[in-house]
Amino acid sequence: MPTETPAARRTRLTPEREQELYEAVVELLREVGYEALTMDAVAARTRSSKATLYRQWKGKPELVATALRQCKPVSAATIDTGSLAGDLHELVRAHDTNETKRDQQLMRGLAHAAFQNEDLFRALRELLVEPELESFRTLVRRAVDRGELAADNPASEFLPHMLFGGAFARSVIEGVDPDPEYNHRYLDAVVIPALGLS
Repeated sequence: MPTETPAARRTRLTPEREQELYEAVVELLREVGYEALTMDAVAARTRSSKATLYRQWKGKPELVATALRQCKPVSAATIDTGSLAGDLHELVRAHDTNETKRDQQLMRGLAHAAFQNEDLFRALRELLVEPELESFRTLVRRAVDRGELAADNPASEFLPHMLFGGAFARSVIEGVDPDPEYNHRYLDAVVIPALGLS
């Protein structure tokens, strides 16, 4: 029956094929932005059935949020240099890519769209933001386990706020995107002292 064909195709969707699809979605986002992105365009770009896309990812917000998560250069939780300060500096180095620089504008546009679109806001929170926050909690737990950070350190709760806030603040205050040199200086001058690390 025709209705069984997309399901059969879904069972053959390999992890490699999924990653290709996620990368195509992010590339489309860079080209046209969230509002102009359509599931029809994703289906055409990825040679997929639109029905398969909806069945797997429910809708555009979920697909976009998942694609952004899967195409991140690195997760904070996968970095372990042996110190929290080292982990944070390595995180900056890992994000120093041409794609990351291109995506700063994309993420600003998505943030604006999310405040206009409740479904996108919810999907980004659930599929992108919460996993990223858990990654930072992992960094903090490891630092506590190593004995370099007190379990009740009041600043550790605000680690993601300091990092993301510093990045967005530079765009607003100085009118330029943060670069690696700025990010490393910000870590050394603000984040690491606030955590009481040497």
